Amino acid sequence: MKLVECVPNFSEGRDMSVINEIVNAISTVDGVKLLDTDPGVDTNRTVVTFVGAPEAVLEGAFQGIKKASERIDMRHHSGAHARLGATDVCPFVPISGVTVEECLDLAKRLGNRVGQELNIPVFLYEKAATRPERQNLADIRSGEYEGLAEKLKDPEWKPDYGPSRFNEKSGATVIGVREFLIAYNVNLNTRDRKQAHDIALEIREKGRAKRDENGKIIRDETGQIFRTPGLLKECKAVGWYMEAFNCAQISINLTNYHVTPVHTAFEAVCEEASKRGLRVTGSELVGLIPLEALLQAGDYYLQRQGKPTGYPEKERLRMAIQSLGLSELSPFNPQKKIIEYRVKEENGNKLSDMSLNDFADLLSIDTPAPGGGSVSALAGAMAAGLASMVAHLTVGKKGYESVQDRALSLPAEAQSLKEDLLKAIDEDTNAFNAVMDAMRLPKKTEEQMVLRDRQIETATQNACLVPLKVMKLSASAFSLCKEIGEIGNKNSQSDAEVGTLMAKAAVHGAGRNVLINLEGIKDDSFRHKMKSEVDYWLKNVD
Repeated sequence: MKLVECVPNFSEGRDMSVINEIVNAISTVDGVKLLDTDPGVDTNRTVVTFVGAPEAVLEGAFQGIKKASERIDMRHHSGAHARLGATDVCPFVPISGVTVEECLDLAKRLGNRVGQELNIPVFLYEKAATRPERQNLADIRSGEYEGLAEKLKDPEWKPDYGPSRFNEKSGATVIGVREFLIAYNVNLNTRDRKQAHDIALEIREKGRAKRDENGKIIRDETGQIFRTPGLLKECKAVGWYMEAFNCAQISINLTNYHVTPVHTAFEAVCEEASKRGLRVTGSELVGLIPLEALLQAGDYYLQRQGKPTGYPEKERLRMAIQSLGLSELSPFNPQKKIIEYRVKEENGNKLSDMSLNDFADLLSIDTPAPGGGSVSALAGAMAAGLASMVAHLTVGKKGYESVQDRALSLPAEAQSLKEDLLKAIDEDTNAFNAVMDAMRLPKKTEEQMVLRDRQIETATQNACLVPLKVMKLSASAFSLCKEIGEIGNKNSQSDAEVGTLMAKAAVHGAGRNVLINLEGIKDDSFRHKMKSEVDYWLKNVD
């Protein structure tokens, strides 16, 4: 599925009737899914996040910008955040199945339409920038709305789209393509904005201006400011005072969390705050965050405590949320703030989400699925869970010092296997249902029969590949259980042994599902390959 995120920032954070009109203009576009609306009273700014297929997102973005141009008058706007227009910035972010190039096309098409139909000057930034000096959003925003009229008189600031004349009511809009940006604020136990901003200057990539002994900024012969680089790459930051929270904050934009993770920024602020006699009391996420970014943080703090990172996803998230103090100002709800959780496909009730009672009940009645394939996947998942458990119970135990490194690393491997096998519970049932759907296709004409046979063959091959994957994963779980049973906590040896038995049952059970589905396969080479694979994995656990 092609999925693009769009995060327009509108210059209105106080009048909910205006905000609602803009949001409704976006969300009523077919194919758009609204993920988050985050208004700020002090900043007088609302960040809207929505996703969808490329064309739907393009239309949603235009409708939001159009409604903002109708309802927001920049001549009467003021707020703590820098801004250039009614729709200040509108970035496209590739999420899945979409390239940067496709998003660049969206940005250009949107810019052209906004310029032509709404008469709003448009500048392209980040990856869509038409020249180097327009890559940085802060450079385009320089002078803000109040300086825009003069800026547009300069030929160097001719808009990429739209008129060069000043639009008093709507200002200008900046459109572009960027990586996922994490907007993140760190809270201090002070109301002193200057202290917060001093920390921001220290950590942000741009750093601070160099000054002479008299405090005057040092410039080169061309007038460019000499700077001392900041501590963190891909990091933009300012300090401000938030009256609503009665504290100063360092407002941070992490433009590439793979370069500077959230926890790295948080720890840097903690260290700089301590140098100034201040304390960090927590932090705040604005908008959404990728799951990976919080899992990185959870793993970091687990490792600092000398624990394995092989914990279930929920526990890794709990560690991140608590360690970063994300619930200080308001409760942090992962289901609402993590982007993957918000865009999960709603396929009805998943087998893997059922209670044990409900799964066993469904298994026990006259429905053909779930069946042996799903049970095999579940058995493999439980085996992987037991391997992780025994490793955890070995960490830090006296007498096992020589195996601590392995006890710390094994749980992460086991948890990954467990998660993949839990997914396979539903994958196996879905594969079986796909075969049944193919068999129900019409066969009244020769053309229909050919199509039906082709669909049955494809679906049946997939129904072999899913349990084969379960065999491979469960064989790996078997190896982990056997390994930790030999080196791990002897008080938990029986748990490791149960794990090997469960994994062995999973491999054999999944193998039986491969073989029975092969009976319906016409492709001889596929059948031969599958039988060889089954024999190989059975030998690995016997």
